[in-house]
Amino acid sequence: MKLATFDAGNGARLGLVTNDKLLDLTASGAPELMSMLALIDAGEAGLDRAQHAAKTAPQYTVSDVRLLAPLPEPRQIRDASSFPRHIANAPNGMHRLGAVLAGEPDPGFAEGEVTEVYRRHPIFYITNRFSVLGHDADVIWPGYSDYMDYELEVAAVIGKRGRNIDRAEALNHVFGYTIFNDFSARDTQLREMAGWLGPAKGKSFDGGNVFGPVIVTRDEIPDPHNLRTVARINGKVVTDTSTAPILHGFDEMIAFISQDETLHPGEIIGSGTVNDGCGLERFEFLEDGDVVELEVEGIGILRNRVQRSSRNKT
Repeated sequence: MKLATFDAGNGARLGLVTNDKLLDLTASGAPELMSMLALIDAGEAGLDRAQHAAKTAPQYTVSDVRLLAPLPEPRQIRDASSFPRHIANAPNGMHRLGAVLAGEPDPGFAEGEVTEVYRRHPIFYITNRFSVLGHDADVIWPGYSDYMDYELEVAAVIGKRGRNIDRAEALNHVFGYTIFNDFSARDTQLREMAGWLGPAKGKSFDGGNVFGPVIVTRDEIPDPHNLRTVARINGKVVTDTSTAPILHGFDEMIAFISQDETLHPGEIIGSGTVNDGCGLERFEFLEDGDVVELEVEGIGILRNRVQRSSRNKT
């Protein structure tokens, strides 16, 4: 099932996407179908109710409604770093940015390596779960930043509570998958992470976490670790890779995160940026008005336009 949260003029509602049609599941009046979070909380019974409601649900054309973030207020957002080339080369991009900000010449590209800590564990951080936008939303980059970047990721949505989850059972705790654009204020991220905490304001600004266009239920994506991923800026392909090189899959992430810590339905876990999945690795940053499209096999295309804040326009 491809599930969406949409607004056709009457506020946020839960919908089922089939081709170019969107079925209004909330119209059934069932408590489990009042929102995406209610559906996730209802488990398998909720999905059964959704399939039944779809038979008589009012229909819209997808292009006639506004798609919102499929899960507008996740219970938590965690984002990992699990792709080797991104882990190895993003620090080089930060080094180059640091030189430019200091008024020094760009030292250019230098191949990095994956440090041992990233090989041992699926390292992750927690970001602001209220700073969420969806498909076709304009993203206003923060006024304190001049270097805005996109990040192409896949995200798992947790559907089943668990603690100390065995890796072999971990994917059974996934409700579904969506696309995640982890927008980043790189100059701010560079400065604050020198303090050995964060990222914070480099990531947590209004609209910094974009998800969508839908959540695809787990049964439709049997292997999230072998999906083609593509990024386009203003129609030009800048990333074309896959999730296959991932160092730690969602199964390992879930097992690691849930060690003596309960995972709850409605939490989101980002895969981390795919290889070559951001401008930092190429030392190319977004400009005012750029349109970013992220495409993931089996899920769809997540599109956003970035706009400079009036506070940082010159």
